[in-house]
Amino acid sequence: MKKLLIVLVAFIAIFTLVGCGETTTVATTAAPTTTTAAPETLKIFQNKVEIDVPLSAYATAWGEANNVDVEVVTCGGDSCAYGTQILAEFQTADSPDIFVIEGMGGYNEYVDYVLDLSGEAWLTDTDLTFKVDGTPYGFPVAVEGWGMAYNAEILDAAGVDPADLTTQAAYETAFIAIEAYFLTTYGVDWADDYAVVSMAAASGMTWVTGLHNFNGYLSAGLAYDDSSVIDDLNAGVANATRLGAYADWVDLLFTYADPIILLEGTYDTQVGKFAAGEAAFIHQGNWIDPNLMAYFEAEVDPYDQFEMGYAPHAAAAGENDSIFVSAPSYYVINTESDSIAAAKLFLNDLASTTAGHEYMVNEAKMIPAFKSVTLVPSNPLSAAVAEWMSSGNIYAWWQNDMPSGFGMDTLGPIYTNFASDTLDKASFIAAITGAIEALAD
Repeated sequence: MKKLLIVLVAFIAIFTLVGCGETTTVATTAAPTTTTAAPETLKIFQNKVEIDVPLSAYATAWGEANNVDVEVVTCGGDSCAYGTQILAEFQTADSPDIFVIEGMGGYNEYVDYVLDLSGEAWLTDTDLTFKVDGTPYGFPVAVEGWGMAYNAEILDAAGVDPADLTTQAAYETAFIAIEAYFLTTYGVDWADDYAVVSMAAASGMTWVTGLHNFNGYLSAGLAYDDSSVIDDLNAGVANATRLGAYADWVDLLFTYADPIILLEGTYDTQVGKFAAGEAAFIHQGNWIDPNLMAYFEAEVDPYDQFEMGYAPHAAAAGENDSIFVSAPSYYVINTESDSIAAAKLFLNDLASTTAGHEYMVNEAKMIPAFKSVTLVPSNPLSAAVAEWMSSGNIYAWWQNDMPSGFGMDTLGPIYTNFASDTLDKASFIAAITGAIEALAD
């Protein structure tokens, strides 16, 4: 945004005094004065709690350079329901100029507020633009991925090779070996401090279960562009064979998860358990890298960093040789914004400038979706995702193409009940089957 420079032009006032046949001329010159135009405003409403601080810092610096007051509002995690709050934001006089959608579910929910971004410069720099019928609407926030993140030191001590973890049978053998290692090393009370799996299924964490874990049912074992299972789901058709194998995987994870974190845990307690070196596995993606670094670098009681990586979720029957990788969410511009030009400039600069690249990789600890970025992520889980991407062993994300709210609000409570033994495995399968079939109505 160009600064508007207002220049007061010097002027000369001439006063003519007439008297006694004599004329006197007096000249006065005003000093030049400059005034800076009031800054434009730009409001960004986003859902990634872990990047709130670096995004706010980048936005402030960008705003100062472009005479724009940028406000970043973050709503996500287990403390703020983004879907509910964004709808409320649209009803206010201060609705966001840039906000986030996570796929077709979000697009369909907010379609009247999503601006066509055809012609933007960054479109040629990425393959992950969110499009509907060929029209671009969403700027990819980052590339993210998840599998079963593991503590390599614990696995090595227990005699577990992460390369072997491609089937449910291999995982069960590994889980048993890890429990034996904890028992030998820490005694009969080992479970008071250590866990095989750090995973949360409480009511505030249904995005872990009803979205990310359920994606194993939607895409594990399939080609990246195979949308057959999600297409069937949206038509109200459940795949009984896949769902049975998938339920076995969920049951295995819940059996070996820390029971307190499983039933009562928050995002912080789940991640903190793993960061402290007290869990062999965590059910989270590379978005936790900033949190892990904060734990490792804390001035008070810092944790010792350890080697980590990803193994596939064994969500499908047989071999599972990939992790889940895609763009998790997209920045979109509000059609009713008064600052569309500033919003477009913000996104273009994020994708194309050195400062934008530095923010994405080194400050927000993300994997950018843009080909022009040459920086390489240094944080362990992001580096692991980048390695899986380069190998080509990746499964798709289809969870965001489910109807809005279906994963967290409909499926999520089913997982919570399964975790608390309110449902047994057969009832868990029946409940999910019924929820899917209800989509046909």
